[in-house]
Formats: sequence, C-alpha cells, structure tokens
Amino acid sequence: MVGMRDVAKQAGVSLSTVSLVVNKNGYVSDDMRERVEEAMKTLNYIPNELARNLYRGRTNLVGVIVPTVRHPFFSAMTAAIQGALAKRGLRTMLCSTVDADQSETDCVDMLRRHMMDGLIMAAHTAHEPIYWTSIGRPIVAFDRYLGAGIPSVGSDHDSGGQLVAERLIASGAKHVVSIGGPRSQFIDYGGGMGTTFPTVRLHAALEGLLNEAGVRYDYVEAGEVANLEHQRDVALHVIDEYPDADAFVGSDYIAAYVVQSALRQGRRIPDDLQIIAYDGTGMADAAGIRLTCVRQDFDALAEQIIVRLIQSCETADGKLDAEHVGRIDEDTASPHDVAEAMDLVPVSFHQGESTRR
Repeated sequence: MVGMRDVAKQAGVSLSTVSLVVNKNGYVSDDMRERVEEAMKTLNYIPNELARNLYRGRTNLVGVIVPTVRHPFFSAMTAAIQGALAKRGLRTMLCSTVDADQSETDCVDMLRRHMMDGLIMAAHTAHEPIYWTSIGRPIVAFDRYLGAGIPSVGSDHDSGGQLVAERLIASGAKHVVSIGGPRSQFIDYGGGMGTTFPTVRLHAALEGLLNEAGVRYDYVEAGEVANLEHQRDVALHVIDEYPDADAFVGSDYIAAYVVQSALRQGRRIPDDLQIIAYDGTGMADAAGIRLTCVRQDFDALAEQIIVRLIQSCETADGKLDAEHVGRIDEDTASPHDVAEAMDLVPVSFHQGESTRR
C-alpha cells in the first residue's frame, strides 16, 4: 500500500509537506504543491479519508502501551501497529512498562495533555474501568476490556482454543498441559468472574473441550509475560513436573523451550509428545523443528485497532456509543460478556512437525 512517506520520497519533499497538501491546511508553495500532486498521481496515491480527519489539528502521534518488546508476541504486534500507523502518516510513541520502567500513567498523562492524538492499551492494567472511561480521550484496548464506550480489539481466542483441542483430541492425546500467565489476571474485574483479559477464552475453551473428551488437562502458571527468564525456566522443567503428559501448549516462546527440553531428554516429537504453539510469530519456525501453531493475524489486528482509534478521534469524548462498540454490565461482566464486546479477528491453524496428523 502506498503511503505518504512514499509520496514524500517520490516528490523529494518532507512528510509534513505532503500532509499539508493532502489535508489542504497550511501554506505550501505552488511549486511544492505541484511536485506533491504529481507524485501522488504517479504513485496512484489515494488519501485515506478517515486518516485525514485524524490529522486536522492533531499531533500525528499515537501512544502504544505494551508490557515489553522483548517477548516475540509483543515485538510482532508492536511492529504491525507501527506499520499500520506509518501508512497513515502517524508516528508511534512506545510506552514499554517493563523495558523502560514506565507506568501506564505516564502515557495517559501525555494523552490528557493533548501531547498525543490517541492511545492503544496492550498491557495488563490494575486500574478500574472508571479510570479509563473518565480520561475522555481516544483509547483503544487490545486483547482486554477497559470500560464502557472504549473499543476493544483482539483475536478470537475461543476459536483458537477449539482449534488446539480438536487437533489434540483427533491425534489421541491423553494428558495435555497448558502453560500461560497468572490466573489472577484472568479473574480481576468486579470481584467475581469478570475479567479485563479476554485471552481466558483460549484456556476455557481448551479445558472444556478436553474435559468433554475425557482428556486430562493441567494448567501451569509461567508468570508475567515480561518475565521471560521465569517463563523459560518453567518451560524447561515442565516435562519433569508432568512426566506422563503427552502434549504441551504455550506461546511460541514457551513452546520453543519445551522443544529444547524434550530433545535433550531424548523424547521423540511428535511420537512421544506433541507441542502446539499459540501466536505464530517467527519463533514458531526457529525452535529446532517447525512448530504446529495457532497463528494470530497481526496485520489484521493492527488495521482494526487503527480503524477504531480513528473512529474514536472523531467523537467529542473519545468514546463510542453502544451502536459501534459492545456494551456490557460493568458489575456482572463475565469472560464471555467481555469477549463478546470486542472486535474479534480470526485465528488460523498451521500444521507443523510437532503434532501428529
């Protein structure tokens, strides 16, 4: 897709000059305008009307809050978001809560002071929904629920759990161990069964279907996503903890270390044990064997996030009404309710060498 950066390069002008021509604001000399328009014609560049609405009177800077960029999933997701923003001439302000010792409040303060046009929240938060809904500025949540009127985008983890379960059941698995984050993050909303973290749907679907099929299931906590060292250690020792398990499920990062441990012990993959990775980053192809994985569509997720952000920027308070974003009862929300209120992007199953056909 041709973007404003391509037009600027073709015309030999700055990105800001192209933005002024495209949005028809500010002074640009006739010569510069002609060069830009000729470049747009040559490249067949068509301005994104939604993005043009975002540019007017704004900073063109969008904040992205992630827990860490060291984890393969957040590296891939951040790259996709940054690319989707760049196509629209927007810059990314990365707020990594662990890597740079930043709190989400730092980015929110910048948003409140209109130093950014909007915010993409992709880290776990301990703040109550009222904190987010009271900000009154454009925010989009990724893979979590922040509050009524705040759009949320995520993968269809319920379908992902079903894909994993169906493959393992069909292949004759007897004991499945799933490795993931702290369960405390799955039940953290409203004091009951609510959650701000819809990926609970993955584990709920997997466990439910395996139980129905009479397959033993265990869940192992591997700590916070940013604590890669702890996650690695858990993955390297999980086979010792569950010696009779014949299938393991985890993120690409975790699955890769389970492969290392299995091969060192002389376990045959997939004959002795099967391994399924969940994410589909490049690490799934670099684990020593090509991992069977459920792949999240990073580009589609990023595009939907930006569409929602632009829609929010067009409202007075940065929030969308019930017609545009699902509404849930904030006092009784369940994991199902939270997921239903999200824009869900399909996931896909990719057969590798780590499961039986």
